[in-house]
Amino acid sequence: MENMDIDNGFVGLIVAAILIIVALILFLRFVPVGLWVTAYFSGAKVGIGTLIGMRLRRVDPKHIIQPLIKATKAGLKITSNQLEAHHLAGGNVNRVVDALIASQRADIDLEFEKAAAIDLAGRDVFEAVQVSVNPKVIETPNISAVAKNGIEIIVKAKVTVRANIERLVGGAGEDTIIARVGEGIVTTVGSSEKHEAVLENPDSISKTVLRKGLDSGTAFEILSIDIADVDVGRNIGAQLQTDQSEADKNIAQAKAEERRSMAIAQEQEMRAEVQKMRAKVVEAEAEVPLAMAQALRDGNLGVMDYYKLKNIDADTEMRESISDQVGQSEEESE
Repeated sequence: MENMDIDNGFVGLIVAAILIIVALILFLRFVPVGLWVTAYFSGAKVGIGTLIGMRLRRVDPKHIIQPLIKATKAGLKITSNQLEAHHLAGGNVNRVVDALIASQRADIDLEFEKAAAIDLAGRDVFEAVQVSVNPKVIETPNISAVAKNGIEIIVKAKVTVRANIERLVGGAGEDTIIARVGEGIVTTVGSSEKHEAVLENPDSISKTVLRKGLDSGTAFEILSIDIADVDVGRNIGAQLQTDQSEADKNIAQAKAEERRSMAIAQEQEMRAEVQKMRAKVVEAEAEVPLAMAQALRDGNLGVMDYYKLKNIDADTEMRESISDQVGQSEEESE
C-alpha cells in the first residue's frame, strides 16, 4: 500500500510538472518576456500588461517596442500608445521614429503628430527630412520651346529643391515642379526675339523662371534652376511656311479640278442639247421626203429642184462628217 501511494504521488508530481511546463511555454509564447526585459534595461518603461494588450489587439509587440527603444535612446519623448495607434492606423512606425531622430539631429522642428500625419498621407517622412537637410536635384526631360524667329530650342534643366516640412501634407510633388519649370522655360524662350539670345545667355531662363515663384503650393522649396543643356532644333517657322504652301497648292489643285469638272459637265450638257436638236432635225428630215413627194404630185416642185436639194443635202452631210472627225481628234489630244 505504501508503494502504491508513493507511485501515485510520483505520477501526480510528473503530471503537475508537465502542466506547469506547458503553461510556462504558453505564457512565454503569448507574453514576450525577452522583449520586455530588453525594453526595461533600455529605459523604455513598458509593462507586461501593455504587451499582453498588444497581443490581444493583434499587434506584433516588436514592431512597437523596438522603435520605442530606439526613440528612448535618442532622447525622444514618445509613448507606446502613440506608436501603437499609428501602427493600427496603417502607418510605418519605424520610419516615423527614424524621421524624428533625423530631424532632432538636424535641429528641425518636427513633432510626432506632424510626422505621423505626413506618413499617413503616403509620403516618405524620413526621406523628406533627408531632403530638407540635403537638397535634392530633379532633372527635367528635354523641353522644346520656339523663339519668335521660329527656331526651336531644346532645353534640359536641373532643379535643386529642399523639402518643406510644413507643406508636405497637401503640397504638390515633383511632377508639379517639373511641369511648372517646363512651362516657365517655354514662356521665356517664346518671348525671346531670336534664338541666338537664348544661346548666348542661357542663365536668363533660370533667372526668369525663378522669379515666377513656381514652388508655391508644393511640398518643396526651389533653391536654384540650372540649365544643363541647350540645343538648337528645327526651323519651325520655315516648316510651317512649307506646310502652308503645300496646303495652298492642294487647295488650288482642288479648285482647278473643280473648275475642270464643271467645264466637263457643261460640255456634256451642251452635247446632250446638240443630240436633242439633232434628233429633232432627223425627225423633221423624216417628214421631208413625204412633203417633197406630195409637192411633186401636186406640181409644186420640179424634178430639177429636187436634184438641187439632194446635192445640198449631200454637201451638208460631208461637212458634218468632217466636223465630227475634227472634234474626235481634239478630244483624243486632250
